Amino acid sequence: MSPIAAFAVLGLSWLLSWALTGRVLAYLRRKAILDHPNDRSSHSIPTPRGGGWGVMLTLLPAWVAVGAATGDLRRALPVLAGIAALMAVSWMDDRRGLGSAPRFLIQIAAVAGGLAALPGDGLVFQGLLPAWADRLVAAVGWLWFVNLFNFMDGIDGLAGGETATIGGGLALVAALTGPAALNPALGLYGLAAAGAALGFLMWNWHPAKLFMGDVGSVPLGFALGWLLLGTAAAGFWPAALLIPAYFLTDATLTLLRRLAEGKKVWQAHREHFYQKATQRGRSHAQVVRLVLALNGVLVALAAASLSLGWVVVLPGAVAVILLLATLARPARVAA
Repeated sequence: MSPIAAFAVLGLSWLLSWALTGRVLAYLRRKAILDHPNDRSSHSIPTPRGGGWGVMLTLLPAWVAVGAATGDLRRALPVLAGIAALMAVSWMDDRRGLGSAPRFLIQIAAVAGGLAALPGDGLVFQGLLPAWADRLVAAVGWLWFVNLFNFMDGIDGLAGGETATIGGGLALVAALTGPAALNPALGLYGLAAAGAALGFLMWNWHPAKLFMGDVGSVPLGFALGWLLLGTAAAGFWPAALLIPAYFLTDATLTLLRRLAEGKKVWQAHREHFYQKATQRGRSHAQVVRLVLALNGVLVALAAASLSLGWVVVLPGAVAVILLLATLARPARVAA
């Protein structure tokens, strides 16, 4: 991955996403496609929803261009098709509301097709599991990541910041490992996702002018999940776990807690750590800045894992726990 190609992909994706998201915002306002506040919302005024179109209409053609330029397009086609299908069904859900069954069936189909686009023999666990079990566990993990990414899109800037972190972090890992160890197209895919997220964040930072909606968060979770699984399948498991560790931990612990309390886990709620932090007095921007600071540490540890291996996962876990403990405390009020 040459520096010129990297800067071109990042910069062009950033600029295109910023421009497209502005056009999408104008359309959403004109059509009055709004997310109205309710008792499960983290906003107080009606806000346009569907800004993920700006992100995805940048990411999808950028990934096609990267695939064509690197010779990776044929392998990536099932993932590109899955992204397009999830965009369509998620927009239907944003506009009219769909039952959980059709949404989940489309997600299963997208993941099943996407498994064929994993690198090498497609085995994520490097032979630790039989091939059928490897595929099954990878598929379940991928489905969970798609949905947790959607669950974590609940305050201004959080999903966009996480997308930029994962995309940029994986690009750094790809650059440090070199093309012999990790497909260079993966790094460029990551930079395209990061650029698209940064362009969107210019409209979505608190106070957000528009929200991403399922049309953005669901296909983004699918796309980023593929990059993370590809990194793990290439043998870089510590990096693949560390970079998204905050989203993985917050969403999974919240799910387990709600299951233990006998709650309907598929229903919308405001019980994630980041949501409770805003309820306890922190602004959306303060919470996202804390998460991004943690993400910087996690990306640095992911880079260190390339030479140190699994030993760096422990300090990463401690850093995540410290952030969750911070988010669980009430914000300090200035005297």
